[in-house]
Amino acid sequence: MGILNTLLSAVTWWNGATLNTMIFTRRHGKKVGEDEQGNTFYRNADDSKRWVIFNGEAEASRIGADWHGWLHRTFDEVPSEKPLKRKDWEQPHQENLTGTMLAYAPAGSIRAGGEPKDRRDYEAWVPE
Repeated sequence: MGILNTLLSAVTWWNGATLNTMIFTRRHGKKVGEDEQGNTFYRNADDSKRWVIFNGEAEASRIGADWHGWLHRTFDEVPSEKPLKRKDWEQPHQENLTGTMLAYAPAGSIRAGGEPKDRRDYEAWVPE
């Protein structure tokens, strides 16, 4: 199964980097750092291009705010050298959980499980 996974990751963009991206990265890329999820960030020699090679599935919400800002040139300091100052109330970055079992389900939702709650704050409209 290892050869199949290697082949799939070489020809599909959602399994890491494609073959062309790996070749381009090897020839022109300069590694600038990694985030806590293992994603690797690169830039070319004149810093005209910046890119990421995901560790696993390519999901944009897996990139934290600091690296997202660096990729989109909001700031030039590499987050591994100068991380963002976080406030004490900020929670750590979490990827988008929409479509998973861990997604938020409000009270009364079918997905919340259990019995639906009796809503006394709602009265159904009845035509006259």
